[in-house]
Amino acid sequence: QTPGEPQVVQARDNTSTRFSKSCLKNVFSVILLFIYLLLMAVAIFLVYQTIADFREKLKHPVMSVSYKEVPTYDAPGIALFPGKAELLTCKHHFYDYIPPLVNPGQPGEIECLTETVNYTAPFTNETKKHAIIVEGPRDVKKRELVFMQFHLNETDQDFSAIDYLLFNSFQEFLSSPNKSEFMKVCESSYSSWKFSGGFRTWVKMSLVKTKEEDSRETVEFRQEISVVNYIERRTKAEGDQLFFVVFEWKDPFIQEVQDIVTANPWNMIALLCGVFLALFKAADFAKLSVKWMIKIRKRHLKRRSQILNHIS
Repeated sequence: QTPGEPQVVQARDNTSTRFSKSCLKNVFSVILLFIYLLLMAVAIFLVYQTIADFREKLKHPVMSVSYKEVPTYDAPGIALFPGKAELLTCKHHFYDYIPPLVNPGQPGEIECLTETVNYTAPFTNETKKHAIIVEGPRDVKKRELVFMQFHLNETDQDFSAIDYLLFNSFQEFLSSPNKSEFMKVCESSYSSWKFSGGFRTWVKMSLVKTKEEDSRETVEFRQEISVVNYIERRTKAEGDQLFFVVFEWKDPFIQEVQDIVTANPWNMIALLCGVFLALFKAADFAKLSVKWMIKIRKRHLKRRSQILNHIS
């Protein structure tokens, strides 16, 4: 055994110990690097998913419905198309009470504010239409209603009915400079309904206001219609027909519908900022880890070369 042999063994033991520690550090650094790469992949996926969800919510807004209670409504316009029928009576009643008819089938008082309009149908230029425009009920708290009675003396049809439509503002109709054109627009915008002869038709209206994406506001009437039979107590001539119709508000609530985009751009921006910050931190840590591994490797090679030189 030479005198220098224990020193060589001790140097080899120190070298192996340092090598094992450096190896563990390198393995640990590689594991951390893979973990941060995985986190970066998750962050990128979150960014993509967030942008995709935001675009999907922009394409499909959510419908928001709210109810606004009002004591009175703006008087709607009731456009009736009686044809050959004659308007006998028109009255406003309150508290949902209609007194018994005194002279059914005979002309009576017309207390309602009415206008007569002749115009050309909006879809066919050859059809001439005659409409009676009646001011609708206003006071919903007192349960105001409008009761009308029509009379048709002769008809050559098997079924008799009177068409009508509702539009949102009778005052707007009165202030219109061209009432014929106003009615053409109403007929093309609103749905028409019918009530039949020989019955009392009770129409309960509700109002729906819809705000479009371009900020335009449209109005729609929804109706609950109930029909009861009229008990004939008079001596009627052949072909004689009576019509009774009641218009009343259903409730004091106006339904307001609006499309709302649930996607919040500020939430998305905050999330993206957080994700990009995490990405930069992860990239910075990965860069430092690689530099540290290269530095450890160079230091290990340098020490190894020094030990080999010392042994030689």
